[in-house]
Amino acid sequence: MGVVRLRDDCSFVIADIPGLIDGAADGAGLGFAFLRHIERCRLLVHLVDVSGFEGRDPKADFAGINDEMKKFNPALAERPQIVAGTKIDLASAQQIADFRHWVEQQGYAFYPICAPIGEGTGELMAAVAEALAKLPPIKEYESEEIPMQQVMAGSSDFQITMPEPGYFLVEAAWFPKVLKGLDVEDYESLEYLQRVLEGSGIIKRLLEMGMQAGDTVSVYDIEFEYIP
Repeated sequence: MGVVRLRDDCSFVIADIPGLIDGAADGAGLGFAFLRHIERCRLLVHLVDVSGFEGRDPKADFAGINDEMKKFNPALAERPQIVAGTKIDLASAQQIADFRHWVEQQGYAFYPICAPIGEGTGELMAAVAEALAKLPPIKEYESEEIPMQQVMAGSSDFQITMPEPGYFLVEAAWFPKVLKGLDVEDYESLEYLQRVLEGSGIIKRLLEMGMQAGDTVSVYDIEFEYIP
């Protein structure tokens, strides 16, 4: 994620979401994780390689991604969308014109760009800012947390060992419920994990055992560095 600042009174947050693959709506690859991120966006900027590099068909790629979003959540298919044709330096004028015509026939605005040299990117970002100014405010998502009592299922037991200096291993029978579906790249998910560690007394116990800044804490498949 990053901030695009066009001028002092005009800025917005943009998220670079990796390309989806066929079957993403069914959970293939990291489909669910990426599609959940897309749900939080008010406007989609769909980057499509118009050069057909490596034998790809830009029209099929565009249609395929939109189809995956529609299968995951039909409302995503209705989300405002701007199409950016990338790698125009590798495409012919005919390829660009043909794809532009096809996209605009479907009602989408089209902007050709060459990112490495910044060609067309200013016009694209200006169009994004203009579109965002016309859209409703950002939707606030309520966190869907499992209550602490339910997570711990009547037991607050946990074990902490220190296999080596500066490395703490945390184990608890109830912890898999916390980690199930947790997205370690999602800020709200990490905040929830921190609240569980604090509410269960794990952080307090780690500090009693001498945990210091920079030490590593391992909780099943997740490792993190302790920062006071």
